[in-house]
Amino acid sequence: MLHTLHRSAWHSDLSSLLRLLKEGDALLLLQDGVMAAIEGSRFLESLLNAPIKIYVLEEDIKARGLGGQISDSVVRVDYTDFVRLVAKHPRQMAW
Repeated sequence: MLHTLHRSAWHSDLSSLLRLLKEGDALLLLQDGVMAAIEGSRFLESLLNAPIKIYVLEEDIKARGLGGQISDSVVRVDYTDFVRLVAKHPRQMAW
């Protein structure tokens, strides 16, 4: 399943999201959700402990001026990669 987090982790039910993540799932951080990928944040630490792969949309990182703050532990993707993720994961959940 592909999970997409588009709101800031401070304004999301991250604990519910973490409970629903299963091995093999993917999480795409976009819009204000990219802030969860800031190096050293408590949200990133929780996400990295989940059995998933974490992606972050490069355009939204740039739009928020966070280029140098995003962890190297997440995979930066563009819109083409976003489409590939959607095609790979027919089941999706938006947060």
